Amino acid sequence: MNAKSILPRLLAALAAIVAPMAAQAQPVAGSPQGSGPINAALAWMQGTLLGNVATAVAVMAVAAVGFGMLTGRMNWRFGATVIIGVFIIFGAGSIVSGIQSAAAVG
Repeated sequence: MNAKSILPRLLAALAAIVAPMAAQAQPVAGSPQGSGPINAALAWMQGTLLGNVATAVAVMAVAAVGFGMLTGRMNWRFGATVIIGVFIIFGAGSIVSGIQSAAAVG
């Protein structure tokens, strides 16, 4: 089994595990009227992307990339893209807060 066939299977497994979960509306103070379902959907997406399932899938993806690189059966650019993507997904909160603090005036 090559590394190119592993990633689509991991993504399909993640979609199958996460799909049955329902989003719950939670109103956020200061939000525009009617934005409750949108905020709830985004909060669900954030919880899914940063939850236990996503962490386990990311660990398996990085391990598969590392094993593929170790055996010389993977494109280095693709492997670096997967690893950088994982860092961006899990570091998104820190990246956004850093941009906000840099953009704050006074």
